[in-house]
Amino acid sequence: MEIPPRIQILATLKSGSVYYFEEESPQFSSSEPHYYVVVNHDPQTEELLILVCATSQIEKRRERIQALGYPEETLVFVSPQDYPLFTKNTVFDCNTAFEKTVQALVDKCERGKLRVCTELMPDLIIQKLREGLKSSPKITRKIKKML
Repeated sequence: MEIPPRIQILATLKSGSVYYFEEESPQFSSSEPHYYVVVNHDPQTEELLILVCATSQIEKRRERIQALGYPEETLVFVSPQDYPLFTKNTVFDCNTAFEKTVQALVDKCERGKLRVCTELMPDLIIQKLREGLKSSPKITRKIKKML
């Protein structure tokens, strides 16, 4: 018996939940799916989810934040030893946060465009992601308050 998408999302939704999907917004430059991590403290009770995106293009991200003068701590590095679902060294650029509703994730799941990952991101990494977001001059005050 297949679990309905809404139940899949609501049953797994917590701080550190990881979802794999393609971001469809025009400001996102890649059409490839990426891992996204929920960083809200209590996403079950909040209207918007705050997610950060993982990429394996470490040097490209490093060059970007240096060129823009963003603080080093806005990049959070994660190895496969830190998070076993990652097969290579990965970075989160905390200068970009994605705001999504639960329904947006449910819709992606219903269309077969989202995979729920069973392993939560470790708390230590979630804390670093929140600190990275708070350190970024590009992240809005509204998002920072939610962290």
